[in-house]
This record gives sequence, C-alpha cells and structure tokens, in this order.
Amino acid sequence: MTTAAQASRNRDNQILIVLSLVIGLLVGLTVVAFILLTGRIADRMYPPQSAAWRRVLIPTAGALVSGWLLFKYFPNARGSGIPQAKFALFIRSGYISMRTVIGKFVCCAISLASGIALGREGPSVQIGAGIASVIGRRFGLSSANVKALVPAGCSAALATAFNTPIAAVLFSLEEILGDLHAPVLGSVVLSSATAWMVLHLLLGDQPLFHVPPYQLVSPLEFLIYAVLGVLGGLGSVAFVKLLLNIRLWFRSLPASTVWFQPAIGGLFVGLMGWFAPQILGVGYDYVDRVLDAEIPVKIVAMLAILKIIATPACYGSGNAGGIFGPSLFIGAMIGGATGSVAHSLFPAITASPGAYALVGMGTAFAGIVRTPFTSVIMIFEMTRDYSIIVPLMISNMISFLISLKLQPEPIYEALALQEGVYLPTAESREELSGPSVNDVMNGDAPLLSPNADLEMARGFLQSHQANAWPVGENNVVRGVLTKRELDAAPPDAALVRDLLKPDTYPYVHTDHPLSFALERMRNANVDVLPVVSRANIRELCGAITQTQILHEFGV
Repeated sequence: MTTAAQASRNRDNQILIVLSLVIGLLVGLTVVAFILLTGRIADRMYPPQSAAWRRVLIPTAGALVSGWLLFKYFPNARGSGIPQAKFALFIRSGYISMRTVIGKFVCCAISLASGIALGREGPSVQIGAGIASVIGRRFGLSSANVKALVPAGCSAALATAFNTPIAAVLFSLEEILGDLHAPVLGSVVLSSATAWMVLHLLLGDQPLFHVPPYQLVSPLEFLIYAVLGVLGGLGSVAFVKLLLNIRLWFRSLPASTVWFQPAIGGLFVGLMGWFAPQILGVGYDYVDRVLDAEIPVKIVAMLAILKIIATPACYGSGNAGGIFGPSLFIGAMIGGATGSVAHSLFPAITASPGAYALVGMGTAFAGIVRTPFTSVIMIFEMTRDYSIIVPLMISNMISFLISLKLQPEPIYEALALQEGVYLPTAESREELSGPSVNDVMNGDAPLLSPNADLEMARGFLQSHQANAWPVGENNVVRGVLTKRELDAAPPDAALVRDLLKPDTYPYVHTDHPLSFALERMRNANVDVLPVVSRANIRELCGAITQTQILHEFGV
C-alpha cells in the first residue's frame, strides 16, 4: 500500500472514531427521549385502574392514527426495525432517510403509548441506524464508511433502550452483521459506550429489572431449567409461526386496506386488554412483579399465552413496534409459571419462582430472536446477577436448538423473505474479506430469450462456451437453461420456455464470495450463474462464469 493510500485510510479511521462518538451521543439522547415519551404518555392514556372501554378504544385509535401515517407518509417505518436496518446495510449501501427516522419515532411513540403489545427496542435500533446513516452521508462519507457506521448506531440504540452496552455490541455483531469478528468492532464499542453514558447521566444507574438475590438450591434444579428450556423453545416456535402466518394473511389482503390494517390489531389487543390489561404495552412493570413472585401462577400462565397471541396480531397487522420487549415478557411468564409449579412440588430443592422467570426471559429471547450468546450477556447485564449464568446457558441452548429444529428460518430472515429480500446467511458471509462476485462478474451479460427455439439455444451456449445460461427478458430472470436439459428435451418441446424450471434456478448475489459461487456452481453442475439483486431475485445484475472466477484466482 502506498504512503498516500495509508494516510487516506488513517484519516478515514479517525473520522469514523469521531463520528462514532457523535452517533453515540445523539442516539443516546434520542432513545432516552423515546423511552420517556412513550412511558409517560402510556401512563396517562391507560392507567392501571382506568375504565375497561379505554383499554379497547385507545389501542384501536392509536393504531388507526399510526397506521394512516405509515401508509401516507412513512412506509419504510413499518415493522420492528431490525429487518429494515439489515436491508439498509446489505441492500441500500447503508441508506436510511431522515424521513424514515422521524416516522419511526412518531409512529412508534403513538402506537406504543396507546397500548399496542409491541416493544420499543427494535424501533430504537432502526432509529439509531438511521441517525448513523444520515450523519455519515452529511459528512460526505463513502458508501462503505456509511455502512460501517450503521452497526454503530444500532449498538448505541440498544445500549440505551436496554441499559446493556456489552449485549448491544454483541447483538450488532451477531445479528445485524452476522460476524463477531467484523472490522467495525471499534466503532460499535465506542458508540455503545457513549450512548450508555448518556443514559446514565440522564436517567441514573438503575438496571432495567430489579431481581431478588438468587442462589442455586440443588444441582437437581438443572433438570427443571432444562424443562424450562423445552417449554421456552416450544413457546418461541408458536410465537414465530403465528406471527409469520398472521403477517402473511394481512399481506394477502387488497392494498387499499393497508392503511387501516393496524387498527384491526389494535382492536384485537384492546378486546384482550378489556379482560387482561397486563398484556397492553411492553409490560415491564408486570415482569418486575413476576420476578418478585407477586402474581399467582394461573394469571402468569394465562399472560404468557395471551401475549403469544397478542403480539403477533399487532405485528402481523402492520403496526410499528418490536418484538424484543414482548419476548422478555413471554419468557418471564413461562419461567414464572414453571418455577411456581416446580417450587410447589419440590420446595426443598428449588429456588423461588422469580429465578425461573429471570432465566425464562433469556430462554424466550434465544428461541425467538435466535441470538443465544447475546441473550446470556443481556440478561446478566439487565440484572447484574452472575449466579444465574449457568442455568441460563442450559435453558437458552435447549430453547435455541428446539427453535432451530422446528422453525429453521430465524424470524428476521423469514420476515425478509416475506418481503422478497434475501439477506446474507452464515454460509454466504464466509471469506467476505476476499474477492466477491461483484469484482469479476459481467454486468452486461445478455439473457437467453425464453422464446428462442432449441436449436438457437444450442448455438447460444456453444458461442459462449458454457454448459448453462440464464434465461429471461428485459433484465428479468426466468430461469437457467442447461445443456443437459437441451439434450434431454422431449419431442414436443419447441422453445426454451418449455424446458424452464423457474422456481429452482441457481443464482448468486453481488456480495457473495467467489468461493461460494464456485460451490454453488458445483452443486448445480453449471459453469455460469446469474447474479441477482437481494431485493428481488428476478432482477438481473449480471452473470459470472467459472472461467472468470478461476482467472481471478490465477488459474
């Protein structure tokens, strides 16, 4: 590397360090304002002893207003915020508009303050990512540097919302980036620490939950924690599948109904709140009470079931809000119910139900969000009780494995797939520091027409010295035709489209490493792959050949 290039890189790194501190400060202030606004308005909108009709009317009205705003002005502010932050990072070169940041703040403040059964942490992450994106662009940074700042904004937001600076860093790396060894670690740590200091200066040094002292009574308790892991895993799978199915049903409705769909979720949770006001809003007050074992076991079990239903209804209908808070609520209720039953049956060898509620919080989070490492550290930071770590690890891992087995796609990946977006997976992130498909692909590669006759297709493959080629027109991929399919064509096949299998064709994305492209070529037994957009796998970006890859590697 030349001296000038090294000086330029050092200057960029210095700018990123300074901006990481600025982002931590601004995101911390914004998220603190968000927490205070939603909490204080909620206290006035539906206080615990308010009339039952208010618990129905206010969530419905709040969802109606926020739904109209989302439809009319802020379409990119819908949902939890985590998938949207990942879309920005992997598809839009880190771009999130200031309009979306404002819309997320306003719409989530309305919906959460009105009692919608969603959380504030996911929206905070998108707000933080948006602030980082806006700051990076205002300072004229390159797309690569803007993308480097987005995880910093995410970690700053989560550190403020949860009061967990270490878990915020891990979540940004484990879930947002999918790489615990990401080179942006320094920026992520700096912004998280800065935001955490802002939180402490403004709101004081208090953990999110107050937990009584815990002590393992007997090694036999580990068996009960294993049972809790099973129950938490099954509850997590039920939650995720219900949310995805409800959301899919709402997406099948006519587009003209989108603006009032959130009100349906608001009305539904309002009717449930008529009988069980504890499920309205995030419900952290009730989590604290369960940790202190103040709520009877029947009510605790009922609240777990109701929240598993209420949150998917609110989220699936299109309301703005996250699933972090509800995950902790559900886990606390499942754990509290399990602990109460265990303590009544085996009082001599079990701790208080609050200990199981605490472990249950991490268990549900690991099963729903699918970040077991982050969930262990997060529960430790929220409670500052190290003695719970081993039971938490046992229960978390069991929940994680059950969730992985029964719901293979993590929730955020599944939500992205419903949008038609293909986010990077673990396999596609390997060797990201090496050459990528984008470095060697042919961006002007032609498509073979589906209306071409088979003889013309044979000549096309021969002229391109390939055993396969993407088929389509107007930059829209319809499939991949192989020489094997041409040779085995039935007598009644006259055109290329007669041989296509449009739903099973192999492809790669521009950010895939070349090693991954070679692996996919080998599996599909082709020497050419279409390169398609992550936002739409029918949209052609170019084509890559085996010869181009081997040439890049010097073969």
